[in-house]
Amino acid sequence: MNISQEVDTQFLDVPGGRLAYDVTGPDNGALVLCVAGMGDVRVAFRFLAPRLVEAGYRVACMDQRGHGESSSPWAGYGSLATGEDMLAMIRHLGRPATIIGHSNAAAAAIWAAAQEPELVGGLALVGPFLRDGKLSPILRLAEKIVTSSPLIWSRLFYPSLYKAAKPADFAAYLRAMTASLREPGRMAAVAGVATEQEQCRGRIPELRCPVLIVMGTKDPDFPDPVAAARDGEALVGQFTRVTLELIERAGHYPHAELPEATASAVLPFLADVVHG
Repeated sequence: MNISQEVDTQFLDVPGGRLAYDVTGPDNGALVLCVAGMGDVRVAFRFLAPRLVEAGYRVACMDQRGHGESSSPWAGYGSLATGEDMLAMIRHLGRPATIIGHSNAAAAAIWAAAQEPELVGGLALVGPFLRDGKLSPILRLAEKIVTSSPLIWSRLFYPSLYKAAKPADFAAYLRAMTASLREPGRMAAVAGVATEQEQCRGRIPELRCPVLIVMGTKDPDFPDPVAAARDGEALVGQFTRVTLELIERAGHYPHAELPEATASAVLPFLADVVHG
């Protein structure tokens, strides 16, 4: 998947495939690694990343395996595998990073920070699932249908998770998403990358780096997103320093819906991680 953007795609070969990424910002800037959630791609950070670069950060945006311009198919998927890919990318870029992980990528970021704490200075978790939510049989069936159809995913499900303003380029973004998901193996990646989240969340007690939780107050992935965010804050706060920022009116994609408000939440946290 590729829509107009002023960045050059680069690739990192890891066991089993190739990860697509781009890097912008000053060479000497503190590193921030952005990873979008299931079914989405690194271009999702097209509004947030420039604001971080403007503040002096070196920003890397990575496609999860099987997504975007990363190769497809892979022998295995899951949040643990995504966490391994995050660490491989950070090693490749040559310095510790703060990870901004969205949705399922938040669990992967938790695993990465627990696995190699010297490589992860902080976690900004956007729309994270920090507790195991058991789905009813009906919802499990709905999830199976949604994650098996490129058209249902990109034209019905994905847009429904935006509750504030949709970006001006949203129609083009959806067209590119649909075309990408029709490629062989892409929907298997969508269904696969969100597995193993509970195993990754099980490492929350090992976290020692500061954590920021960013939640849209209208996020439809949660029956009560504010309560879910506060519950996550209490959980993580038992083990490490945590900050909660609620993005009013935003759905599941505050970094694309309300990037200015999201940047206002993320930038003080990054400054604290780097200089605190």
